[in-house]
Amino acid sequence: MTVLVTGSRGRVGSALVDLLHTRGVAVRAASAAPEKLEPPPGVATVRCHLGKPETFAAALDSVKSVFLYAEPSHIGAFTEAAAAAGVEHIVLLSSNSVLAPDADNPIATSHLAVEQALTAATGATTITATFLRPGAFATNALQWSWAVKSGGAIDLPYPFSHADPLHEADIAEAALAVLTTPRLQGAAYELTGPESLTFTEQIETLSRAAGRDIEVNAVSRETWKAAMAQYLPGAFADSLLDYWARNDRSPVPLTRTVEELTGHPARSFAAWAREHAAAFTG
Repeated sequence: MTVLVTGSRGRVGSALVDLLHTRGVAVRAASAAPEKLEPPPGVATVRCHLGKPETFAAALDSVKSVFLYAEPSHIGAFTEAAAAAGVEHIVLLSSNSVLAPDADNPIATSHLAVEQALTAATGATTITATFLRPGAFATNALQWSWAVKSGGAIDLPYPFSHADPLHEADIAEAALAVLTTPRLQGAAYELTGPESLTFTEQIETLSRAAGRDIEVNAVSRETWKAAMAQYLPGAFADSLLDYWARNDRSPVPLTRTVEELTGHPARSFAAWAREHAAAFTG
């Protein structure tokens, strides 16, 4: 069985490539820029740009399973190419935003579009689809690293909004489980971190891990959106702001799905902060 891992330059994808290789599973690391990949020795690389269907056939040749990032623009072409190549199983890195879809939320709609296309493919082909639906990624905290290293404050429109930071290693291990265990395939799994934390609590945790004080500066929605305009499209910014507003001072629901899939509890945000402390120390 050869597994194609799309987005192998990402933290989840690269961790999954390492896990599969360590397990002795044949794995092919795919990226829009494969020349920038640094996989373990012996792991093949291939160009697979999810926005360019002409790259699909070569990437999928002789592949039986795929770990797929949610890019809706050519998902129909991808499922057709996967079926033609004889792919049997696709694991989608989706989002728990699909559980309460909002027509004005581009994060939810893009992930839902890919889920729906894969669901349709399972009815028309021999492909089985499995959906991983994580909540908040712990790596989202890296967006604060520049402000911390430069000695500035972290600007937050909702300092007491809750999230469930999920370690990228837990997502990769959950993906490994469903890729290699047939009885787990064909289902949808909501993944969360082990605790609901406010942004303020996350920053306090980072402060302890980095050994330095980190200041929080409460700002308005409009100020934060303007500051992020060059990095984040307005619709995505509005979706995040609305999500944070809904969770302001309100803990988010948690699951034990990571433990059920991997056999160990989800890693804490404190553990993530210790592992990534160097990103915040300048």
